[in-house]
Amino acid sequence: MTDLSGASILVLGATGGLGREFARQLADEGALLTLTGRSMLALDDLDIAGAALVPADLDDASAARTLIAAALTAHGRLDGIVNAAGVVAFGTLADTTDDTFETLWRINVMAPLRVLRAAVPSLAESADAGRSPFVVSLSGVVSESPTAGIGAYSAVKAAVAAAHQVAARELRRSGIRVIDARPGHTETELSRHPIAGEAPAFPVGLAPAAVVTRILDAVRDDEKDLPSSAFAQVPLASTS
Repeated sequence: MTDLSGASILVLGATGGLGREFARQLADEGALLTLTGRSMLALDDLDIAGAALVPADLDDASAARTLIAAALTAHGRLDGIVNAAGVVAFGTLADTTDDTFETLWRINVMAPLRVLRAAVPSLAESADAGRSPFVVSLSGVVSESPTAGIGAYSAVKAAVAAAHQVAARELRRSGIRVIDARPGHTETELSRHPIAGEAPAFPVGLAPAAVVTRILDAVRDDEKDLPSSAFAQVPLASTS
């Protein structure tokens, strides 16, 4: 079992729909949080006592080192990372511009891999100290089932899943657990703010709080992977 109480955890995208839920649920568990998002105002609005708030643009190559340093300064160690940051784009592959492809790649793939790379020494120290360090990636169901109209996003999310699955094998001997979570469409604001295109008419998605609870249960229970089937019992969001 992994104890989240007192664990030093960095949450990327803490002001987004899933990120907010991770921050709140981890705070309720007694975790020591370092929260990052683009806007300091939005971070302040989370109103989570004791959290280190670090505004950062993940498109900046230096952000990863800054965030790891901030967590170490605030809490003396780093025991976990939750990557809830990302951007989405809609449209056919034939209509997707180079700029859109590149932005999807930089934010959804390069940014979390830079953070992972920067965090490995600190996470390995956590393991050496007898704790259970982890990294949570959210590639989503599209990494398993690439979807027409979301082709570019599906492609980069498949890359995210592949990279973190390899990292899980490479880092296992260091005592670092890397978990890729692939929930189905979840009711957050992400699809309402694409960097290109317009969202199709999705069916009602999963309840964000329940998705986060399922993922944190997996962290506690030392699960190693969360395919889309692992979310079969997660309820849909309320439409009332």
